[in-house]
Amino acid sequence: MHHSFEPAEASQHGERLPSVNWRSRLSSAGFLPCLSASSQYTRSGDFCCVPMQGSHPGQLPNLNLRIPAATLSTPAWISWTARANLSYIVRMLANLKLRRNYDGLLYFAESTRNLQKLQGHHHIELELNLVVQGTITYVVGGQRFTFSQRTLLWLFPHQEHQMVDRSDNAQFYVAVFKPSVIDRYCRNEAYQGLKRGALAHDGVLSTVLRPEPFDLVRKTMDSLMQGSMDSDLLNREAGFGPASDFRFEHSDPDALNAGLRYLLLLSWRSQLAGKATRDAISLHPAVRRALKLLSEDQTEQKLDELARDCGASKSYLSRIFHRQIGVPLNRYRNSLRLSRFFEQYQQADGKTITQAVYAAGFGSYAQFYKVFSQAYGRGPRNCLRLS
Repeated sequence: MHHSFEPAEASQHGERLPSVNWRSRLSSAGFLPCLSASSQYTRSGDFCCVPMQGSHPGQLPNLNLRIPAATLSTPAWISWTARANLSYIVRMLANLKLRRNYDGLLYFAESTRNLQKLQGHHHIELELNLVVQGTITYVVGGQRFTFSQRTLLWLFPHQEHQMVDRSDNAQFYVAVFKPSVIDRYCRNEAYQGLKRGALAHDGVLSTVLRPEPFDLVRKTMDSLMQGSMDSDLLNREAGFGPASDFRFEHSDPDALNAGLRYLLLLSWRSQLAGKATRDAISLHPAVRRALKLLSEDQTEQKLDELARDCGASKSYLSRIFHRQIGVPLNRYRNSLRLSRFFEQYQQADGKTITQAVYAAGFGSYAQFYKVFSQAYGRGPRNCLRLS
């Protein structure tokens, strides 16, 4: 039996939580948030329904907690779930910081300049990728998926996803759509799958488009890029993870919004007309554990210590990680250090490049320079347009 509960004190926009601590009242009553790798919440307008479970099965009913969606990423909510040892799921909720006058965003990502963030995450927006060239590899739900040219793929709001690799020549579009767009414009039965999301699909929903629909979807995306922000900036900020002061902008938001709505419906029709792909590799528990530990800032852990925590020898972990992820473990760790370098460098405390290098876990600037140049084909100062 499920009951609904809506905290009256919760801010309408999720900006803060009240001094009257309804979380404590729920906890003391024996209720905990059902946030796990397989749990799901539903979205309605600006609110999310989070399932709560009684800590004493059979004695307390389950209930649905209706809270502002933005609350899920506030420090107060994170603190509460941390006390239930579940904070790592909530911290994965990425805030794309879309302004109210935007229904979503779109950018064109390229391996040579997309400074990706490798930690697993999810967001309240629906994400759509179109692979134009090369391959990209995601880990979703303990499985590895590699997508090639002309693949259209969907990442639904509650799906934690992690891009773990991409080919050197990879080019792909990334589009995201606010839940309100789906609520308002996907009314016909044909589009109900967008509202059900990944609940009806195992893994990542995707299809390889035939040349004609691929060209149509790609040209639509190309047209929406007109009036957008500089591609280097979008790759650096949207592709890596928005810096604290970054906001997506477009010269004509109304035209972009209209185009995004058309793109969403066009892409879904193309998905339905194609054949869903199911090319997935289930990851070994040691590999899944390694990905989790490395995403939790454990890049400085020695390989033998990491292997021990994963329940494997270091030689076996290195071998199975490379075989299943497609990337050597050492290269993957260096990629994580690169992403953390950009996190450190973009912070408001004004770190120098050298300070950010050591804060990210590199042993020396020479090591950082070598890894950076191999990844992006140019030195960090040129890439960052620094004098």
